Amino acid sequence: MSVWDDLVGQDRVQEQLGAAAQDADALVTAISAGERVPPGSRMTHAWLFTGPPGSGRSTAARAFAAALQCTSPDRALGGAPGCGFCDGCHTSLVGTHADVDVVRTDLLSIGVKETRELVRRAQLSPAVGRWQVIILEDADRLTEGAGNVLLKAVEEPAPRTVWLLCAPSLEDVLPTIRSRCRHLTLRTPPVDAVADVLIRRDGIDPERAASAARATQGHIGRARRLATDEKARARRAAVLKLPLRVDDIGGCLKAAQELVDTAADDAKQVSEEVDVKETEDMKAALGAVAGGRMPRGTAGVMKELVDKQKRRKTRTQRDSLDLALTDLTGFYRDVLALQLGSQIALSNVDVRDALDRIARSSTPERTLRRIEAVIACRRALDRNVAPLLAVEAMTMALRAG
Repeated sequence: MSVWDDLVGQDRVQEQLGAAAQDADALVTAISAGERVPPGSRMTHAWLFTGPPGSGRSTAARAFAAALQCTSPDRALGGAPGCGFCDGCHTSLVGTHADVDVVRTDLLSIGVKETRELVRRAQLSPAVGRWQVIILEDADRLTEGAGNVLLKAVEEPAPRTVWLLCAPSLEDVLPTIRSRCRHLTLRTPPVDAVADVLIRRDGIDPERAASAARATQGHIGRARRLATDEKARARRAAVLKLPLRVDDIGGCLKAAQELVDTAADDAKQVSEEVDVKETEDMKAALGAVAGGRMPRGTAGVMKELVDKQKRRKTRTQRDSLDLALTDLTGFYRDVLALQLGSQIALSNVDVRDALDRIARSSTPERTLRRIEAVIACRRALDRNVAPLLAVEAMTMALRAG
């Protein structure tokens, strides 16, 4: 099993990264031996992975990091880096390699303070591996100030440091940063390929795997969750009933409230699992005494932790709402396909009766307006509009068509 096995449907990207990893191997070997660096190397110090959600941006970055750290003896015999079995590959993929830092955030943004710490680490020489690799999974969440801090490190990198940035699109990254990165675009994986991975790697029943892959339109992470989590399937089923519940104003308002409440419950569940332990660990680290009393001078630290937890809860609620809106968009996309007589495969065949009912009772023009209403709701949430207000406006627009 090579490091590229989880990179589904990205043959061109895999080929480019594999070639770069081989050039990186030759580059390190030449530097270590004091030889001249080979000309025309396809290896560079900064990469930008873009693609739609579920395309495998972070998976590609992790696989490339593992290939850069590969210690397989087969390399000396002409084998390609990225065997998947050596210590360098294994620890890189599971996140325990000393020279591979994976940075992700469960908050709304990545600030200057966190980015400065990243830049500081990037200046260090590799401890045990061949490269110092930093994977920034949410490069699109960098604030403007954080982006400016990162720019300096990307412009003047340490000799053995590689930056791997991930973002949905080029426009989500500062122009000054993206112009200094080698750009790789990933595509949405084919549905059949995603189903095959779920069967082969996760042992999921073929019928359920095919259904999950089709419902999520090739989004690997969502497909795996849908296939393995009964609650996720129940939430999706509830969302797909929403188009049938907006016949009157009361139904619109009730459906909106339930959608927001479900997202809030998801956020609360996550916070309950994480916040309590996080708070107790912080208190213990700060030296809380018997009875829970905190030492003097620690109030500011605890307040900062509470603020971080609030931001994480907001992010979780928005992510849950966005997932529901994505399912809703897929529903109306299927309705439009039926209305236009398209031969494309439907995503939501499990609710075919509802699709047929909505398709018969409206027109393609109304369906397009409904899709636009869902997209407008997503944009409103991105602009920090109150979730209930945004979703209520959407459900009313769905009713009007």
